[in-house]
Amino acid sequence: MRDGYCKQPIPRAPGCRCGGVKVRLVMSRGGGASCLFVLSFGETRNKKDMESKWLILGWMCCGLISAAYGQASTPIREMNVKQGETAEFSCEYSANFQTPRVEWKFADVNQDAKIIFYEDTVTDSYKDRVVVFPRGLRLSGVSGTSDNGVYTCEVTAKDSSGQPLYLEAKTKLTVLVPPSTPVAQVPTSPTNGGVAILYCIEKSSSPPATFTWFKNQIQMPPNPKDSPTFQNSSYTIDPNSGVLKFEPVTKVDSGEYYCEAKNSQGAQTSAAVRMETHEVNVGGIVAAVIVSLLILALIAFGVWFAYSRGYFGKKTNKKVIYSQPSETRSDRNFQQTSSFLV
Repeated sequence: MRDGYCKQPIPRAPGCRCGGVKVRLVMSRGGGASCLFVLSFGETRNKKDMESKWLILGWMCCGLISAAYGQASTPIREMNVKQGETAEFSCEYSANFQTPRVEWKFADVNQDAKIIFYEDTVTDSYKDRVVVFPRGLRLSGVSGTSDNGVYTCEVTAKDSSGQPLYLEAKTKLTVLVPPSTPVAQVPTSPTNGGVAILYCIEKSSSPPATFTWFKNQIQMPPNPKDSPTFQNSSYTIDPNSGVLKFEPVTKVDSGEYYCEAKNSQGAQTSAAVRMETHEVNVGGIVAAVIVSLLILALIAFGVWFAYSRGYFGKKTNKKVIYSQPSETRSDRNFQQTSSFLV
């Protein structure tokens, strides 16, 4: 037994037999299919010759089936539209698609999927901006923040003989948005010998902007060793993220910095921010340590003095015992005298 595979994708269709070759269509996860044919031979004198002939016939069958059922998908088209304008997507299919059922879907740059048009109805999130017409879709007021991504048209139908047909057409939309004014985040007083990281922030441009840094109004090259002005500096620049990193930062790196964000639609520059490096203040650190030790010594002396004066002694509760006064002799005599008189 020998298996052969027809790599050309074809739409959903049942299996069939072409001459003495059994041909079967194997569905793929993406909705397309592949052509599988199996060649079986019994005992024969010229088995190898028969095998090659039937193998060729099998490939011919695959080609005929693929041509009969149409192509499963078309190459992804690229479309660039300026922000706020209208994008128009086409979905072309042949006249063999009788009573076609059309669906439109959208997947953004994060692969989050949405349905635009389903069962002859535009979904609520698109009903104010989408118009669907035969073999196409029109999207108005495109936005770079929400409409960048891939738009897919899926068509299912049957031909005149009742065989199923399927077509998938994709278009990648890039909404063109010029950069907004970037923000340069610059440490104002880094310490010499340490690391200083500068950021250029701009997120609204489409396609995403690339970044350039300037020091004292002079453009900084990607490699500082390529320029006599910056050859004593040690830094790296990432043009895609806008990060400028000094490692280490030194006194020669002091100056005013600003960045530029640029794409095919324009360029914008940030405000300049001054960075002034400084040495480690050893004298200040020593003075701070001495002051801290003096404070601790004063606290310790105060505690010792309080204990020595008994301010922190233990308090005792003294009990007061009250006793009845004893009778005096004169009192006893008085009682006896009184009794005698009576």
